[in-house]
Amino acid sequence: MKPENRELTPDQATELLAVLRARFLKHMARHSGCEWAMVLARLEKQGEKMWSLYKMEKTGGEPDVVGFDELTGEYIFYDCAPETPLGRRNTCYDRAGLESRKEHRPETSAMDMAAEMGIEMLDEKQYRALQELGDFDTKTSSWLKTPADIRKLGGALFGDRRYGQVFLYHNGAQSYYGARGFRGTLRT
Repeated sequence: MKPENRELTPDQATELLAVLRARFLKHMARHSGCEWAMVLARLEKQGEKMWSLYKMEKTGGEPDVVGFDELTGEYIFYDCAPETPLGRRNTCYDRAGLESRKEHRPETSAMDMAAEMGIEMLDEKQYRALQELGDFDTKTSSWLKTPADIRKLGGALFGDRRYGQVFLYHNGAQSYYGARGFRGTLRT
């Protein structure tokens, strides 16, 4: 299988930057103190990161800046779609979970898909930080990067928001549901 080209065409880059800029300006509370011009300057130097953001957008993630790391100088993007991204649902947690299914295997796993996109899945701390920015996953749920000790025992974590509260749960890593996907993060 030929590896996917990880460069955007000029039209794709222009389209993505317009969408990201509009979302950035619409949701200023997510990234107070950040300026679009600085984000843009950083993105224009990072073609592969732009490709990853494009993949996040095309799979329904609605990526947006949620912070700035002063130590590294990186902007932090999270998937900010109201519900878990539609183009990333129906996945087991990871490859081992996928391969353990005897029948009705989904096409891929959340961890594999994140790696192919060049992003990381949100962990529990990041998911809770996202939920401080708004109400996310009120009808869906999202797989979360699971600590190795839990994963070693066959489990995987996911989260959602119900009844005005954020809940974290566990499930077998081999399970998958039409309303469960995953959210990602990317540092640029």
